[in-house]
Amino acid sequence: MSLKAFSDYLLLEKKYSKHTVLAYIKDIEVFQDFLYENHNSEIISKAGYSEIRQWIVELVNRGISNRTINRKTSSLNSYYKFLLKTESIKVNPLKKHKALKVGKKVQLPFSEQELRAVLEDAIEVVDFKTSRNQLIIELFYATGIRRIELVNIRVTDIDFNKKLLKVLGKRNKERYIPLMESLINALHGYFEYRSKLPAVVDKDMLFLTQKGLKIYEKLVYRIINKYFSKASSKAKCSPHVLRHSFATHLLNQGADLNAVKELLGHTSLAATQVYTHNSIAELKKVYAKSHPRNLG
Repeated sequence: MSLKAFSDYLLLEKKYSKHTVLAYIKDIEVFQDFLYENHNSEIISKAGYSEIRQWIVELVNRGISNRTINRKTSSLNSYYKFLLKTESIKVNPLKKHKALKVGKKVQLPFSEQELRAVLEDAIEVVDFKTSRNQLIIELFYATGIRRIELVNIRVTDIDFNKKLLKVLGKRNKERYIPLMESLINALHGYFEYRSKLPAVVDKDMLFLTQKGLKIYEKLVYRIINKYFSKASSKAKCSPHVLRHSFATHLLNQGADLNAVKELLGHTSLAATQVYTHNSIAELKKVYAKSHPRNLG
């Protein structure tokens, strides 16, 4: 099975961006070059885990970071899954592979100023598309939901009377999140533009493309990246950073950790505590400025 077929699959079926697909293919070609140089073969489908393991060891010896190696093996794993799907192989040699350990990166949230810059200045609501994009950003920041949770919201999940949003989280666990008045207004505006679409195929779903189809995760990422990359200097501008901002800003304002845990849909406090490092930093600033023993 050629890499061209895999590339087409990622572009057309998975709807990955051209940049992402090129990155996948480049990673796989690195392994293909290794096979040719060390085993006189370019046929990836015939490689076993022993060859893959040798490749990983070589990458480690070359000083490649564990994070980059994990990305390369993930690309290769995606290709093997595709070969399995197309019945070109019977077993995925990476099925039981465990990623190399990497240090956790501290994810910096957007500042409140950056959020205001996007929500108040960057988006001018004039049509369905801009109305939808504004609502997506508002919803991420006002609720802290995950990208997949946003994509799967149904129209019936919104209770305008009680001002609640039902979210289906991990392991099909439901939770309810209160909706602020600004969000209610954005929803009404979006529904008005949505009602004027020429055709709506996925009527049950809240967020749609301009063709009336259910929105997809890659498009949601591109929307967030488009607006925030102009307002922020952060290297990563993603839906997850908005989720992180939601949690951090709540904690900065004194919100209870357990309450934030429930809003985020975490099963344990340990997962929520990841977001506390910024609130602690903010607390240190307040402490340094306010404590009598620290006043000069």
